[in-house]
Amino acid sequence: MYYKRLKPFPENFLWGASTSAYQVEGAWNEDGKGPSVMDIGKHPEKTTDFKVTSDHYHRYKEDVALFAEMGLKAYRFSIAWTRILPEGRGEINQKGLDFYNNLINELIKFNIEPIITVYHFDLPYLLQQQGGWSNRATIDAFVEYVKILFMHFGDRVKYWLTINEQNIMILHGSVLGLGNEDGKELYQLNHHMLLAQAQVMKMCHEMCPNAKIGPAPNISSIYPATSKPEDVLAANNWSSLRNWMYLDMAVFGRYNAVAWSYLEEKGYTPTIEQGDMEILKSGRPDFIAFNYYATATVAKSNNDDTDRASEANQQVAKGEIGVYRPAVNENLQKTQFGWSIDPVGFRNTMRELNERYNLPLIVTENGLGAYDKLEEGDVVNDDYRIDFLRMHIEQAQLAITDGVKLLGYCPWSAIDLVSTHSGCSKRYGFIYVNRDEVDLQDLRRIRKKSSYWYKKVISSNGVDLK
Repeated sequence: MYYKRLKPFPENFLWGASTSAYQVEGAWNEDGKGPSVMDIGKHPEKTTDFKVTSDHYHRYKEDVALFAEMGLKAYRFSIAWTRILPEGRGEINQKGLDFYNNLINELIKFNIEPIITVYHFDLPYLLQQQGGWSNRATIDAFVEYVKILFMHFGDRVKYWLTINEQNIMILHGSVLGLGNEDGKELYQLNHHMLLAQAQVMKMCHEMCPNAKIGPAPNISSIYPATSKPEDVLAANNWSSLRNWMYLDMAVFGRYNAVAWSYLEEKGYTPTIEQGDMEILKSGRPDFIAFNYYATATVAKSNNDDTDRASEANQQVAKGEIGVYRPAVNENLQKTQFGWSIDPVGFRNTMRELNERYNLPLIVTENGLGAYDKLEEGDVVNDDYRIDFLRMHIEQAQLAITDGVKLLGYCPWSAIDLVSTHSGCSKRYGFIYVNRDEVDLQDLRRIRKKSSYWYKKVISSNGVDLK
């Protein structure tokens, strides 16, 4: 649809940027922090681990000052469960509370709205040893942990996110280093995570009446490989399994019908105990946060092993015999890491979410990973990132004009960090961190060209995209 006049971004639009605790903080075993599955898990050969990352734990004041220089209105970050509860349950680590309390206060000092993800992949390792999310006791542990966050930070934090990319953890856990359970166990632990999420959303409304909370899955439109009805059906299958299974539950408190039929066919249906469905219906999110990087394309299933495909990254559809087969969209360009670039798909995704759920949206990740180069004079000319973000922001404004209730846009990432399976060489940040995979160097912070461009975007409320 073409418009003669576009609607502006809302007056109090949350122009921000994002990180996660284990990818940016470092200090993995300092000041009482316990180990998480991300600390103990394997990482790809010749890439760095998460022990130091960008050392944000020790340099948060410097980083927040740089965020303020950029003009950020919001900063979306996560809290490390094991900084608060080193063993996942039990005794509270005061130094962990102090760190996040200080970080929140520092953000507020600069008028930067904290947007907090309570869980971003980093399950306490001791809970994992006790069965992790397969163990229903982890639900109670999660609720206890988040209650502590609401008690200590709820007076200042207005926006909370529950579980980052639960769908990616279920569909691509092996790529993220989070295990590779069989299908039956996988969808049982998925059920437990959905229960935990619903309880936490309800608790937020009770404990923090002035705050808002929502889920944070990775959502994208799914294209059929051709206009053949069978390919369209395959795309519908994949949307139900990748997107709607998680959001239908979060918003409506019910399993998506197609997804449930899939679970029945595969023998993956979870055990649902008495009272579970009532709990799931009680969540009632205030908004949907979502991460968007690329769309996926699928074709009709051949109902044999040819449906399977290599799992290149967590954005690519993994084939499922009898359900769909991954396909390539030749109409899209790709990044240096083989991820499709699809700004119009971003608009499509927002429209689908708006029409299906009629809730406000917050974009909590969207960005371009690239091999940035630090040039003489401390310059990083990342024009490719500017182009990527510009195209997506243009489509966001079109989505707003379409009627989408978009509250904020927080690209990945505020500062360079360690990518989950690509180390620190794959850079996303507006701010360069001077280190490589093997040498920490001086961890100096250097603003990239994109950070100066983004400051203009923010100060003009999305008008100046040049």
